[in-house]
Amino acid sequence: MTKVIKDTIHAKGIEIGIYTSDFENEFISLTDIARYRSADPRITIHTWLRGRDIVEFLGLWESLHNSDFKRSEFDTFKSEAGTNAFTFSIKEWNDTLQGKGIITKSGR
Repeated sequence: MTKVIKDTIHAKGIEIGIYTSDFENEFISLTDIARYRSADPRITIHTWLRGRDIVEFLGLWESLHNSDFKRSEFDTFKSEAGTNAFTFSIKEWNDTLQGKGIITKSGR
C-alpha cells in the first residue's frame, strides 16, 4: 500500500490540501477550494460539476491522460451537460466512462 503524502498550499487566506503518493500524480482538494465560496462546499461542487464547460474540460483531460477513457460514451454524457435535468455523479463518471481524473472520498 502506497503512503499518501499531504501538503498544503495557501491561497487567499484558505488552506488547500494537496495529496500525492508518487510526486507525479497529485490531487487537489476541491472541497477546500469550495469552502472559499460557501459554508457548504458540497453544493458549490455539485453546481460546478453540472456545467458544460467543466464536463468538456474533464473529458479533454481524460482523453489526454487516460487511455481507458470511453470517449464514445462521453459524447452522450457531454450532450446532457448543462441542462436543467443533468446531474453529475463522480461514481457514474468513473464507472461508466472509466474516468480517473476526479475522485471522491468520504470525510477528511
